[in-house]
Amino acid sequence: MWGYDKKLQYPVNIKNPNPQLAKFIISQYGGPDGELAASLRYLSQRFSMPTEITKATLNDIGTEELGHLEMIGTMVNQLTRGVSPEGLRKAGLGDYYTDHGVSIYPQNAAGNPFTASYIGVKGDPITDLYEDMAAEQKARSTYEYLIDLSDDPDVTDILKFLREREVVHFQRFGEALRSVQEKLAQKKFYMNNLHTCPNNNTPPSCGCQNVPIISDCGCQNNN
Repeated sequence: MWGYDKKLQYPVNIKNPNPQLAKFIISQYGGPDGELAASLRYLSQRFSMPTEITKATLNDIGTEELGHLEMIGTMVNQLTRGVSPEGLRKAGLGDYYTDHGVSIYPQNAAGNPFTASYIGVKGDPITDLYEDMAAEQKARSTYEYLIDLSDDPDVTDILKFLREREVVHFQRFGEALRSVQEKLAQKKFYMNNLHTCPNNNTPPSCGCQNVPIISDCGCQNNN
C-alpha cells in the first residue's frame, strides 16, 4: 500500500511553453529508458528477490520512479500549456495532438507507444540487478542528452535533479547486488545419513571409521 503526498518530489515551475522540448522529454514518460518502465521493472522484480532488504530496495526505488513519472508528466503539461494546435503541429506534435489532444500519453520521442517489452523481469536476482544497474545508466545518459537539448533553465534544473537520482539508484542497486551475491555464496551444510555400527554401539564410541560427519558437499561417504 502506498501513501500519496500531494506534492512533487522536486518543484516543477516552467514559465515558458516549449512544445518542441516537450516532444523530447516525453520519452522519459513512456520511452524505453523512462520512468514508467523503471517503476514497473523494479516493482515486478522485487517478488523474486532472496532477501527482505533487497525487496525493500526495489520497492523503494520503484515507488520513487512513480514520483519521477509524475514530474515528467507535469513538465510535458507545462511545456504545452496554452500552445495552439498550429503551434503543436509546427513542433512536430500534430500526430500526437490528433490522437491525444494535450493529455499525457506514454510514448517515446519518436511517437512509439509504451510497451512491456521495455522491461526485463527474469526471476534471477543477479540477472535482474545487473539489468537494473544498466537501466539506471541508460536513464542517466538520456537525461544528459535532454540537458544538452534544453535551453530553458527551469527545465534544465529539473533534468539535473532527475539525472542525479539515477546515479543514486545505480549505487543502491550495486549495493543490493553485492548483498545478494554474498547471500548466495554462503555455504550450505548437510548432515550425512546416520551410521549403523556393526557392533550395535552408538557412534563415535564404536571406534568405527565410518562415523558420519557434517559436510558442506552433501557426500554420504565421508570417513
